Amino acid sequence: MHGMVIVGAAVAGLLVGSFLNVVAYRIPAGIKVTTPPSACPSCGHRIRPYDNIPVISWLWLRRRCRDCRAPISIRYPLVEAGTAVLFALTAAVIGPSWVLPAFLWFAAVVEVLVVIDLAHKRIPNRILYPGTIVALVLLTAGAVAEGEASAVLRGLAGGAGYFGLLLLVAIIARGGFGFGDVKLAFLLGLFAAFRSWEALFVSVVMAFLVGGLISVGLLLARRAGRRDTIPFGPALAVGVAIGIAAGGPIAAWYLP
Repeated sequence: MHGMVIVGAAVAGLLVGSFLNVVAYRIPAGIKVTTPPSACPSCGHRIRPYDNIPVISWLWLRRRCRDCRAPISIRYPLVEAGTAVLFALTAAVIGPSWVLPAFLWFAAVVEVLVVIDLAHKRIPNRILYPGTIVALVLLTAGAVAEGEASAVLRGLAGGAGYFGLLLLVAIIARGGFGFGDVKLAFLLGLFAAFRSWEALFVSVVMAFLVGGLISVGLLLARRAGRRDTIPFGPALAVGVAIGIAAGGPIAAWYLP
């Protein structure tokens, strides 16, 4: 049963990843997600259904548009394959549960926000706000079905705490910390604390550790200067992934 859920989640991840590519491209550009139909940004030709198969079409077309031969970014198959892996890992960690749909939705929302943050250094409210509301509804419904309604209250408290912590950091940093990251922290804290307080603790610690290492690495490689804005969303996402997947064992090892 568990194995079938993981495989099903991986297949769903491929399809969802294809849609996330559309969202990551259109939302920052101010284009509607549903219309117009997907087309090549170079020649404008509409993408045929058989050229829109996740990962496979990119390989079959040899990374180029069928009509104008313009190169197709590797970001598209990476997001599709990455979503499949992310969904499979999420299903493996959460297991067959009524809260699994909420965690899959959470994973998809965070992933697309990270992709946009890396490309544009911002976290769009058009995705974050409705994504958070739907995530809370799904999580609450799943928790009630599992008889874990009290965990939602813990999640809300954790989300508020993480939001408050990053808000304090943003105020102290005086512009060196994006407010989009602060708002994202509520969503991350909600799911981490729903899992456990240990998961939230590890999520916070790992986010700042990973973010610090990335910043130092970019500075040493001279890929960024001290005054450059470095997206913190990816570090937050990595932190919460570690916290949810292994927060209990890590906290048990570290805290004593």
